[in-house]
Amino acid sequence: MTSLFDAPEDDGPGTPDAGAPLAVRMRPRALDEVVGQRHLLGPRAPLRRLVESDEPMSLVLYGPPGTGKTTLAHVISLATKRQFVQLSALDSGVKEVRAVITAAKRELTYAGRRTVLFIDEVHRFSKTQQDSLLSAVEDRIVSLIAATTENPFFSVVSPLLSRSLVLALQPLSDDDIRAVLRRALTSERGLDGAVTLTEEAEDHLVRVAGGDARKALTALESGAGAAVAARTTVLDLVTLETAVAQAAVRYDRQGDQHYDVASALIKSIRGSDVDAALHYLARMVSAGEDPRFIARRLVISASEDIGMADPTALLTAVAAADAVAFIGMPEGHFPLAQAVVHLATAPKSNAVTVGIGESMADVHAGLAGPVPPGLRDAHYAGAKKLGHGKTYTYPHDHPDGVVPQQYPPDALVGKDYYRPTNRGAEARLVERLAKLRAIIRRHR
Repeated sequence: MTSLFDAPEDDGPGTPDAGAPLAVRMRPRALDEVVGQRHLLGPRAPLRRLVESDEPMSLVLYGPPGTGKTTLAHVISLATKRQFVQLSALDSGVKEVRAVITAAKRELTYAGRRTVLFIDEVHRFSKTQQDSLLSAVEDRIVSLIAATTENPFFSVVSPLLSRSLVLALQPLSDDDIRAVLRRALTSERGLDGAVTLTEEAEDHLVRVAGGDARKALTALESGAGAAVAARTTVLDLVTLETAVAQAAVRYDRQGDQHYDVASALIKSIRGSDVDAALHYLARMVSAGEDPRFIARRLVISASEDIGMADPTALLTAVAAADAVAFIGMPEGHFPLAQAVVHLATAPKSNAVTVGIGESMADVHAGLAGPVPPGLRDAHYAGAKKLGHGKTYTYPHDHPDGVVPQQYPPDALVGKDYYRPTNRGAEARLVERLAKLRAIIRRHR
């Protein structure tokens, strides 16, 4: 058995050496070794068909960190027996791209071998840099594989997209991460049985990973090193926590605690306890909860519990959701925390919630009725003959912009659904709404 950080002898180009990180050593070398992404790699899935037929192809791989974009690029290169060249958009420019294309032309002309050009973080390339790839991709001098964590339809130029197949990678599931960890523990390329993992430690690694295989393997390697240093072959939770400097949070994303902690977060916001709200947010983030789930709950809370008492709360919550989608985690916890603070400290009103609830109840009870003739569409031929729009008064023609006019169906005339509170910005609506209703309802 090899020692903890040994790797197998080099067996070909691109094989990582013994000093390579565990995540690099465990990188799959064939499509069947790739964990997750079954929608791309199944028997009839597009990526498998392209690879197995060895067709010239250009791909844009789009997905969160650690989902296998670089891995798939390497596997494609190995499976198709093509020359593999990797560039990073962080430190490469037009000069480097042109040098690769020149070399690819030479390789194709003299050796008959095509080149796979992998560009990581292609969204960081400028439009000019991306345009420099077009002719080589068009002429199939290179097969481009571009990886990005950003939406390619916003970050990649249209001509390049039109010449490429865009494939979206999904975050790895908890079961996927477990499969990655267990393979690394036993594989000769990995830890080769040097340590075993307790169930609690494995659960913690899955939470720490948050769907990122690279993060899971990095944490496992650190924990395994700590176990060996402590002269033990069992990696338990205590040793792992010491190694990865992140305490385990008792939190089951599929169980009661998932809903209990989420409920406590929203109820703390509703109750204006900003400190408790931040605590529950921290528990969810630390446990690896899907940040999109948290953001959705905050957006709902902004309307359900705050509403017009502070209309800017919804703007903050939506901005936090957009920010999380844009920057990802872990930095995404900053805009989430900002939204929690805003929502928890904002004045509260459920008048919007009550209003739409009562309105929906009346609709479900059959209180609807025909739209008043003056409000019906009068733009199509024959509408005027039916009397549509004939009695409608255009509010902008009045100096105040408000006119007496029937808007609801007959069955709902005089019905008040929205009843503003005296809290926050909504307080200013109490008097204004009374005046508006008084003017509008004079038609009766």
